[in-house]
Amino acid sequence: MCSNTLSAVLEKQIRRLCLNDFPCGHGSWRKTRDSTEGAETEETDALLDLLSCSHSPWRQDESWSPQAPALRRLAVLTPELLHRDFVYNYFTTLRIVDKDVSVIDDGLLKFSKLEELVLSANKISKVPAENLPSNLKILELRANLLVELNCLTKCSSPRLLFLGLGSNNLGSHEDVTHLTGRNWPQLVCLDLSDCEFQAQQTLLNALSTLPCLRTLVLEGNPLTLVPSYPGFTVDSLPQLSCLDASWISPEERHGFRGMAKMSDLIVDWASATVSVGRVRGISDPLMSVDENAPDFPVVTYSYFITYVFLSHQTNQKVNSEFKLDTTATEDSPQVSSCDVDLQLNRNYERKKSETRDLMMNTKETLRDIACESRHSTSKLTWSECMNFCDTQTYIIRDLGSFKKFLNQGFNLRIEEEKVQSWPAASEDIPVAKKEKKGGKGKDPPIKSGSTKDKSKDKRKKSMPELVHDAPVRRVLGSVHVPLQSLIKGGQKVDVLCDLGVLHTEPEKIKEDKKEEEKESKWRGSSSAGQKSTAASKGKGKVRKEREVDVHKDSLNSVSVRLEPVTVELSVELEKWKSASEATKFWE
Repeated sequence: MCSNTLSAVLEKQIRRLCLNDFPCGHGSWRKTRDSTEGAETEETDALLDLLSCSHSPWRQDESWSPQAPALRRLAVLTPELLHRDFVYNYFTTLRIVDKDVSVIDDGLLKFSKLEELVLSANKISKVPAENLPSNLKILELRANLLVELNCLTKCSSPRLLFLGLGSNNLGSHEDVTHLTGRNWPQLVCLDLSDCEFQAQQTLLNALSTLPCLRTLVLEGNPLTLVPSYPGFTVDSLPQLSCLDASWISPEERHGFRGMAKMSDLIVDWASATVSVGRVRGISDPLMSVDENAPDFPVVTYSYFITYVFLSHQTNQKVNSEFKLDTTATEDSPQVSSCDVDLQLNRNYERKKSETRDLMMNTKETLRDIACESRHSTSKLTWSECMNFCDTQTYIIRDLGSFKKFLNQGFNLRIEEEKVQSWPAASEDIPVAKKEKKGGKGKDPPIKSGSTKDKSKDKRKKSMPELVHDAPVRRVLGSVHVPLQSLIKGGQKVDVLCDLGVLHTEPEKIKEDKKEEEKESKWRGSSSAGQKSTAASKGKGKVRKEREVDVHKDSLNSVSVRLEPVTVELSVELEKWKSASEATKFWE
């Protein structure tokens, strides 16, 4: 693969200016004193209009340098000045963006007056400092393939005021050692956004040696996900005026005062709290149950939310204890929202204390290994608004993996669990299906009236012990939750997840359809000799079709009232908003 040098690209851009071709340069088209009568010549103003007119075919792309249009005007007004050295020295700003430049060669030294060089979105892996002009003040290398800064600091650039290294694979300990005042004594603005710096304290120790640093961009780095950011950075760099494109106010600096002295308490881990709130829009699964259906099996439905989140493998001890408290009610599907809320409140303080103790005891010994763990909320019975009140806190020490996870986001699912319960074997319990087969042998159930108390006593005596079938689970819907804003400086993602309308087909309609299919097959296989019974069976068929139509109509009327299923979800990063808040966390 051949390399694309910077000087070759610049030469190509200069040739496209057509400084020696019409309407620039010397030529018979210029009207001078020596021009012969009858020759086709143009006035100088007309030639200048051809350079700038939007519909002119001689208009060229001049966005790569502010000096390009001025140089073309000089090529019209005074073309005799445009010798080669004059052209190179005329440029003070060059912006070569997305031109597949891979090598910065020594041909750049010909532009001796160059002060600003923008090389964003190219394929540069190394920047030889010896090939940079000595007058360079602004160097932008965003979105390249830089993996180390050793070549850039071999020969110092004392006049450099701005250095842009964002969106590169930088972040090693060796890279940090090059970001010091010895290499950049006059550096005012440093852009390290969207890199891979994780060691906050080590980086700030190096940046504190930059005497003129006033603007710093760190957003998009894994270290910005920790609770001590931006407080520790603001207090460690007192000369800083702007951080991540935001001015540092006196009140903000005062609130973070003293945090730089808490180096023993500053740890490189992130804490994220995921909260699942109310769920609305799920249709009642018992809405279409036939009143004449047999008493058994007893069908119960429960609902829960599942998602996968990143956490440190050691943190599973804390999460497992907490999940035992929140999922202890899973054995019984009859769990109310208030019970879950009360249970979570009782364990919140204990969980926070355990998390704090875990991080203190393992601060120096834990490995930076993270894994994805699946979490399921407690199960709730159906209601129009199911409030799960589920809160989980995850501790992540592998900040690089956490950044990748946030870039990808995660999927949230709503699941339904169906359990069929049957009476245990007993001689006293009649079988509902046999009674139904006999015709009118089944007595209607007593719902209300003067025998209300008697019916209760009868139920207590005759209520059989139920045997539960294995639960049947199905996913009602899922939605993707983006989390990129947490990397770009956001502290909380508060979203109402819209899963759309969930079309669920009632059990009765499914059974009717199956019976209708069986009946159509039977009719197709019947012989011509059975036509005599068609009249009597036709009445049953008409009655059957009417029942199916009634159920279909009821289903259609229900689908009109269906609303999209929504889930309240929030993901919040732990951030210490003051030095006192950081101190309280460890108390």
